[in-house]
Amino acid sequence: MHSKERALFCAAYALEKKAFNVRILEVTGVSTLTDYLLLASGRSDRQVQAVAESIRAGLKKEHATAPLAIEGMNEGRWVLIDYGDVMVHVFQEPVREFYDLDGLWSEAAEVPIPDEYHWERKAEVR
Repeated sequence: MHSKERALFCAAYALEKKAFNVRILEVTGVSTLTDYLLLASGRSDRQVQAVAESIRAGLKKEHATAPLAIEGMNEGRWVLIDYGDVMVHVFQEPVREFYDLDGLWSEAAEVPIPDEYHWERKAEVR
């Protein structure tokens, strides 16, 4: 699976759990750490944990991909999931605003999330 596709699947799994302000940033030319950052917000520690778990479980079950590391799952304020080529950050909104990764990576190109990755919308229509 290519890095961009992995980032899009991460976004889809996040959106499935009602994450909001979901953004994919391509940092390929800006950072040597990773190719893509996924930033997403949840309204509570439980939602942040559910979003992060949805991403982890979805990639493992559907795409046989396990993360290199996960940090912050117990607290549920800021969960980092490292897939090497994709770094996933799921925040409670006040924590996201405080650390402002959106601003820190403002020079990175934002990758649009195509409609076919918005699984939660399709479930609501049924």
